[in-house]
Amino acid sequence: MKPSLQLKVSQSLTMTPQLQQAIRLLQLSSIELQTEIQDALESNMMLELEEDVDEEAVPAAQVENEDGGEMELKTEIENDNIPEDLPVDTAWDDIYEGGGSYSRGSETDSDYRSLENQDGEDQTLRDHLLWQLNLTPTSETDRAIATAIIDALDDDGYLTSSLEDIRDMLDKGQEVELDEVEANLHLVQSMEPTGVGARDLRECLLLQLAQRDPATPWLDEARRLVEEHLGLLAAHDYNLLMRRMKMGRDELSEIISLIQSLNPRPGGQVHDQFIQYVVPDVYVKKIRGAWRVELNNEAVPRLRINSQYAGMIKRADNSSDNTSLKSHLQEARWFIKSLQSRSETLLRVATCIVERQRAFLEYGDEAMKPLILHDIAQALDMHESTISRVTTRKYMHTPRGIFELKYFFSSHVSTDQGGVASSTAIRALIKKFIAAEKPERPLSDNKIASQLGEQGINVARRTVAKYREAMAIPPSNERKRLF
Repeated sequence: MKPSLQLKVSQSLTMTPQLQQAIRLLQLSSIELQTEIQDALESNMMLELEEDVDEEAVPAAQVENEDGGEMELKTEIENDNIPEDLPVDTAWDDIYEGGGSYSRGSETDSDYRSLENQDGEDQTLRDHLLWQLNLTPTSETDRAIATAIIDALDDDGYLTSSLEDIRDMLDKGQEVELDEVEANLHLVQSMEPTGVGARDLRECLLLQLAQRDPATPWLDEARRLVEEHLGLLAAHDYNLLMRRMKMGRDELSEIISLIQSLNPRPGGQVHDQFIQYVVPDVYVKKIRGAWRVELNNEAVPRLRINSQYAGMIKRADNSSDNTSLKSHLQEARWFIKSLQSRSETLLRVATCIVERQRAFLEYGDEAMKPLILHDIAQALDMHESTISRVTTRKYMHTPRGIFELKYFFSSHVSTDQGGVASSTAIRALIKKFIAAEKPERPLSDNKIASQLGEQGINVARRTVAKYREAMAIPPSNERKRLF
């Protein structure tokens, strides 16, 4: 084979470090971005926080309320010398898909420094019970048995091992009888929270009823129902319950109310879980009849170049120190421009979403319109991957609550009139129908599908069941109530 030279012309897009940085910042949540900014401040001497930011300089966009009105976008971000070749749009979905884990940024606002936001060690159910055991005078053998029982409890407080297994797990050198294990089980069951140490739901409820004031109305009847007819109560077979208990509807309702006041998962009262608060990225307000979209300026600190260090750079100096200063200055400028580009893109996308979903802001979930990423991407001349990055883990504060931007996107179902209804609106209607149903005769999935059909929305029964299960609403037989 004879070697030869060929000239080939082709186009390719190279991911520069600056473009990679812009894409990475675009997909970060506000809390992750605060951490990124803090790291940049600590590693780059050229960056500093911009104090006393004028509120009028906060980027904002106004959406006219009239149908067909043009969207007026007014961005006042300081963007001098922002180059045209700083794209945040890319067709590569496989770049930075991980996104990193959630992290808690350094919150400078006093509103976020409450006690609920402070980190602390979680107290587990085991710690809580061992603390009570240490306050109880017992022998070494009983303490070892009680500790083994506590170790065999799950997070809900139920005993997951048999008494025989617990006895076998103890030190072989200790002669432990089964009645000793049972006696220490009663010791654990006497601890707080009430109901802990139960072997099943029936025992858990009975332990809690035993701790109630003896003068509590219907206490004996509630204990009898739990002991003998808990299966009928779980099946909502109230007619058979009334016959077995030999009482009327009103009396049975009082007993069921007492049982429903008990906690079927007592261990959950002790385990503390850290609550992560959502910081909105944009605010939506209605001002003089028009919806206004504003960036949350407090969520993203504003940065600027440190003039003192920048003034130390000498143009003709090629020393290592001067080169380092130039490198830091260039990195600082690109970082600030990437932040500004991120804010502009977020504001444009949020404004476009508000423009499409004004009916939701006015009337609620039932007025939500079908919307997909392609619709916003086409309107803003961006790629769908960019819209996906912007709307993931970004939150909008509206008069109706705080929603992730992803919430405003949903599939559609055709209607009899030739239009479409969003899946969000259908779920809202299903929830509305179930909320208005008669407790003693709850609506079946077929009946809900029929009611949707009366409003021109044709969906199958299995579709209603899918939406109902997604909202964690039990089926009709489990929603049946006496009152």
